[in-house]
Amino acid sequence: MLGRKAIAASLTWALSIPSVYSAPSAAVKECEVADHEVTFKTIYVPPTHYNTPKTLYGRTVQLKDGTLLATWENYSPEPPLVYFPIYKSTDKGETWAPFSNVTDQVNGWGLRYQPDLYLLPQAIGDLPKGTIICSANSIPTDLSRTKIDVYASLNGGKTWSFVSTVASGGVALPNNGETPVWEPFMMVYDNQLVMYYSDQRDPAYGQKMVHQVSSDGVTWGPVANDIAYSTYEHRPGMPTVAALPNGQYIMTYEYGLGPNPTGSGTFPIYYRISSSPLTFDSAPGQILNAGGVVPTSSPYVVWSPSGGPNGSIIVSANSHSEIFINTNLGDADSWVKYYTPQSRAYTRHLRVMDDPDYLLIMSAGFLNGDNYVTDSVMKLPNL
Repeated sequence: MLGRKAIAASLTWALSIPSVYSAPSAAVKECEVADHEVTFKTIYVPPTHYNTPKTLYGRTVQLKDGTLLATWENYSPEPPLVYFPIYKSTDKGETWAPFSNVTDQVNGWGLRYQPDLYLLPQAIGDLPKGTIICSANSIPTDLSRTKIDVYASLNGGKTWSFVSTVASGGVALPNNGETPVWEPFMMVYDNQLVMYYSDQRDPAYGQKMVHQVSSDGVTWGPVANDIAYSTYEHRPGMPTVAALPNGQYIMTYEYGLGPNPTGSGTFPIYYRISSSPLTFDSAPGQILNAGGVVPTSSPYVVWSPSGGPNGSIIVSANSHSEIFINTNLGDADSWVKYYTPQSRAYTRHLRVMDDPDYLLIMSAGFLNGDNYVTDSVMKLPNL
């Protein structure tokens, strides 16, 4: 467990050895692998005795030296407790190897659902710039409780320590009337770590989207609404956020039972744009409609400076292997669908690479699938 004193002690130790976050030497720079296209490479194939769906919900983080780390929901038989494996790529997503594991250190339940990886762009409390954060939904085998916990690595992902608990909820079932917490997503804003997540604890809503902020990663502020619809049965969820070049922020989400004029599904993708990532609650919602195509379920959004003077907003969704790109700062009539070499997946992950002309896409399969983990790196198609 990393409290303030433990963080400081760990930092002292970490700074006594060569850091993966120190400026690379000229020799290292010469050896760096350039971003390049990668087509449907295998990251991990689980053993046949794994529980269905074997893998799900992939995520990555990229370190200062270009190294990629990946994790996912890992449905290994229990006991022992489930955990999040960390795999490593030093060639920009071409090949991957096992590196470490993030394990439950406090609950005795395991780390079961919805990992998120994030590289701190600045110090937060005693957590230095370059710390890797893994948020996790810790859930026991019987699914009776949910708990969003934060773990940190001060040595490039080799080892992990518990930092704090953000939110605790009830049984891990996505049914109205239950009280779980779901789907954490992190970013830093205004010198604070922001944790977005889906929340079923408020009896006024089947599910809503909320955030909490922390100045040190240890103590978290009150729950604040991001998206909460007045119709109880409506279930916004799966928040992801990206900063835009005009000082605005975009949040994408699936709108469970929300309006979908195309009839393409009951979880259409919507988005909101706000001047602050803490005020999405007052921003209008907008359906993502690309010439009559409305993607559905488990969106992910990133922004790249490539693609024109406004860069490119890029959105993935479970319903399509394609991506949806907007080069006009989220204008509702400016979405275009583009081919990708990567399979569609439940909450497929996106990452803009060091060369922002390139986009990594990671898949870990479908709900109830016989899954494995893959990635592709593609050049943005609108260049």
